[in-house]
Amino acid sequence: MFNGYKRRKKTDTVFLNVKPTFNGQGGGLRKYSTGLLDNEDYSYYGGGNSKSNSRISVGTITTLNENFRPNVFYNNIAPIQWFLHIIGVLPITRREPGKAKFLLISIPFGYSLVFFGLLATYVFFVAKNRINVIASLSGPFEEAVIAYLFLVNILPLLLVPILWMEARKIAKLWNDWDDFEILYYQISGHSVPLNLRRTTTIITTVLPLLSILSVVITHITMVDFQFIQVIPYCILDNLTVMLGAWWFTICECLSMTANILGERFQRALLHIGPAAMVADYRALWLRLSKLTRDTGNATCYTFTFLNLYLFFIITLSIYGLMSQLSEGFGIKDIGLAVTAIWNVFLLFYICDKAHYASFNVRTNFQKKLLMVELNWMNSDAQTEINMFIRATDMNPSNINCGGFFDVNRNLFKGLLTTMVTYLVVLLQFQISIPTDTGRHVNVSLSELANEMLLKSAYNDFTSPETT
Repeated sequence: MFNGYKRRKKTDTVFLNVKPTFNGQGGGLRKYSTGLLDNEDYSYYGGGNSKSNSRISVGTITTLNENFRPNVFYNNIAPIQWFLHIIGVLPITRREPGKAKFLLISIPFGYSLVFFGLLATYVFFVAKNRINVIASLSGPFEEAVIAYLFLVNILPLLLVPILWMEARKIAKLWNDWDDFEILYYQISGHSVPLNLRRTTTIITTVLPLLSILSVVITHITMVDFQFIQVIPYCILDNLTVMLGAWWFTICECLSMTANILGERFQRALLHIGPAAMVADYRALWLRLSKLTRDTGNATCYTFTFLNLYLFFIITLSIYGLMSQLSEGFGIKDIGLAVTAIWNVFLLFYICDKAHYASFNVRTNFQKKLLMVELNWMNSDAQTEINMFIRATDMNPSNINCGGFFDVNRNLFKGLLTTMVTYLVVLLQFQISIPTDTGRHVNVSLSELANEMLLKSAYNDFTSPETT
């Protein structure tokens, strides 16, 4: 109990409930503070002492002074978030910091539902046309695979209802970021110095244009790809690309915050090293570690589906490209090449940025802890440092998609390895299918073999030895 505050016991990860202690002085800027004990009684999903079960507003927290700058994380992802709102994705209501909610009865969800209905109707007619094209095919096997590629390209439509299902978890993730910003300010004395707004603005401007350009190139170079079908493909391709950009920005925020936290912790230890200060930073790191894990858990089904879709589309694109190389590189191969390269880079950045975020939150931070000089510290401070190191070792900070798999470079390597295996099987299958000339040769050889067998049997039957 700290200053009359009774801490509740939770079944969380080891050391996750460790909180900084009061210094008995109060105020917004605390030398070594209590973190989020001010709004510990409030929670987003039930519980707490509030009758309405609503979260406390950041603006009403009395321990913050006028220098606090809220919405740091949300302002960094805002351009991408606005673009996703425009195309009817992630209809989350957020009127003020710390109060993000997903409501079925709300204007954002109503707009998302209408947009999804119109897009689904449009995609249905496009898919019906593509199915008719596939049914009328009579050419080689690789042409059928390329035709199926356009049918697979409409699968990102399923991402919208999946994101509706996970919107509550994503809203909770945003609220946890707001809580982390308060705790960081109360311990460090300034807001989280994230500055990715310009980068995300450029991404939101450039990536949709490049995505539309890739679809237009495919339209020009591919047969039976009508201009009226370009619009839904552009929307769906922008959906996958901007979800990748959204993931990229969140992972970059985690990486930068972990580096900033580690550097500030090292600078703080150069001057003073009380045990309370180390406990504060340990609680801050534990919250950052939880944010890292929750990033994967909040979007586990979305990015599991997205990774599988990218794997499927890359495999078909590369196979279609390789199967045509025997006839020379033609104009229709340009669209396949653009599709393959575009999606390979998207899959790589999803895996690479998650790997980089996990590395900075845990491994890189552990290196800075292990370099701390303990000789001049008192026994309490040394104990806190050892507990800090143990906490970083026992609390996983990897980005995991709901327990299915870790999102890192090993995932990208594993998908590429599996992709190569499937490509080899598809190419062998293509080679084993005989052409018209091959069928004629095979029939001739079989007839010749039958004649030889009949003549041999006749000679054996009529030979003198048998009479």
